[in-house]
Amino acid sequence: MTKKKKNPVWAFFASVKLALFLLFVLAGTSIIGTVVPQNEPAQFYIRQYGPNMAAFMQRLGVPDMYNSWWFLGLLGLFCLNLIICSLERIPRAWRLVTKDNLATPVDRLRKMGIRKQIVLDQSLPEATENIAGHLAGHGWKTDRRSVAEGILLFAQKGAWTRFGVYIVHTSILVILLGAIIGSPAVARKILKNPQIAFKGSIMIPESRETDYVWAFQTGEKIDLGFTIRCDFFTIEYYANGMPKTYLSKVTVIDHGKEVLTTDLKVNKPLTYKGVTFYQSSYQPYPDFIVTLKNETTGATRTSIIPAGKQIKWPDLGASFGIINRETFGEVVRRVKIWFTDHKDKPSIFWIHTGREAVIERPSGNFSLMTKQLYATGLQVTKDPGVWFVYIGCGMMLLGLLVAFFMSHRKVWAFLREEDGKTVVLLAGSANKNKLGFEKRFSSLVESLRNG
Repeated sequence: MTKKKKNPVWAFFASVKLALFLLFVLAGTSIIGTVVPQNEPAQFYIRQYGPNMAAFMQRLGVPDMYNSWWFLGLLGLFCLNLIICSLERIPRAWRLVTKDNLATPVDRLRKMGIRKQIVLDQSLPEATENIAGHLAGHGWKTDRRSVAEGILLFAQKGAWTRFGVYIVHTSILVILLGAIIGSPAVARKILKNPQIAFKGSIMIPESRETDYVWAFQTGEKIDLGFTIRCDFFTIEYYANGMPKTYLSKVTVIDHGKEVLTTDLKVNKPLTYKGVTFYQSSYQPYPDFIVTLKNETTGATRTSIIPAGKQIKWPDLGASFGIINRETFGEVVRRVKIWFTDHKDKPSIFWIHTGREAVIERPSGNFSLMTKQLYATGLQVTKDPGVWFVYIGCGMMLLGLLVAFFMSHRKVWAFLREEDGKTVVLLAGSANKNKLGFEKRFSSLVESLRNG
């Protein structure tokens, strides 16, 4: 009988050597994406590598390597190879799982490497029931069949573990699918809708709001579909002036309604409608948020004002201004206030930003608080494929656990009657961890012999 010749194209893509080659190429090219900074402005690459090399890198898509045509092509080729390799080998695994093991010739059992023979002082029917019950008690569900010389019992565990490697293969495909679904380049270039998946950033000054972000790769404006407002920004410093901790209090506004208010911290992002906001930076401004309260009338007013300008608030019966600042870099530590209620001489004093001062005036007391205006810097991402990646990683862990630590184990028991006793030939096999299985098999045989 002549063996059917395989299609050469199919044989090429079903090759394990091709899979290994593609893995090495992908690993090697991924190093380039790690060494070369990604998604920087074009001028950055010209400064770093010179105009000729920068132009060559741009043609190859190295500045956005993981979304370049050739890298995606390698991934596509690897996926195709993985699918065909699996389709080529799954039928064989299925045949091994569904094989009629009760049709195994007795002569083959006698030649197996893992085998034992015991003699039971029982009739054949009694011994058959006892052995089947004993195996069942150890988790081995048995099937039986009468054969020419006696009765054959068979039990197996972990038949499905032969598919562990294909769970790993599937998990890789699911992870890659998630990466494609969540790719801003795919959303922009193929789907022509950058709102599906994007990575961007935005600076929002306190008390201001925005309904868009700027994309990292292209700098284009991307609508969020809702509005986010920075209500408040606070920052603490170490004694040497280095930032200690900072957070933003933000409010999400959807269709004109405030739906969510929360604190946004460095390790505490906010996710709304699939869009995730990360606290990433901040920017101090030269302006100030000033809150003034007339303690006599209870009237209060808050506004953003610049330094060096006289402000008149007739409804509070006061005028004031910030006439000097004590700074550390761009950070204002203290401000010098000029204040009058238009009665007697103006009050002039220093106050730490963020602290309240009570001003005693002829017309009554005023409470004043100044705070330097900050803008919160947010990184914003929308990745609809992230759950595919999580599911794929879970599948991969399961598949690796099955593929490396679990095995398909089989046990046969051939019983024949001889001189009023029953001779039992026990044989077993495992596709992995044969030493461990042999120990369990010997323990099972001893329990049968002593049972």
